[in-house]
Amino acid sequence: MGTVAKMCGLAFVAVIILGIGFYVVVLPAFFSARATPGALETRAVRYLRHLAIPREVRDSRNPVAVSPEILAEARAHFADHCATCHGNDGRGRTEMGPNFYPPVPDMTAPETQSLSDGEIFYAIQNGVRLTGMPAWGTNSPEDIEASWKLVHLIRHLPEISRKELREMEGMNPKSPMEMEEKSEDDKFLEGGAPSESNHHSH
Repeated sequence: MGTVAKMCGLAFVAVIILGIGFYVVVLPAFFSARATPGALETRAVRYLRHLAIPREVRDSRNPVAVSPEILAEARAHFADHCATCHGNDGRGRTEMGPNFYPPVPDMTAPETQSLSDGEIFYAIQNGVRLTGMPAWGTNSPEDIEASWKLVHLIRHLPEISRKELREMEGMNPKSPMEMEEKSEDDKFLEGGAPSESNHHSH
């Protein structure tokens, strides 16, 4: 009986030590967004995401016909709503993009381009849980059409031109400081004197 009690006591101590080790070593890393998802975790999550999308949506082809005008609309929408995290070129090399968990994906990479039209559409409309990707769309015809137009743009990103990227830069959201500086620059170009605050900022 004494041996059994001793073994139980040792097992209890071992569980306590493992618990402390888990708390100190594993738990902080588990909740940290600084880590990089492992290959196994990435494959598992992608597979689960694939299964979670209703088959009829997953197998859908883009119902919106692509045209230069459609791509222009999608570029304007993407530059205003998506580029802060994804970048105008969709590669995710922005100030915030790499700091999400998982990092913002490179939309020009095979992992994204190999997704079906329906899978990309579903991610735009419904977001991706436990990531930084919000659900942008509603069930309104306008939102649904806008999401399908964005699918066309995402397909186009691997070959997007410098001219298109420059155009998108002009449509990116501006911070209050950037807007103030632009206003001061416009005044200066029109012959006005820059303000004292703007002078110091340069």
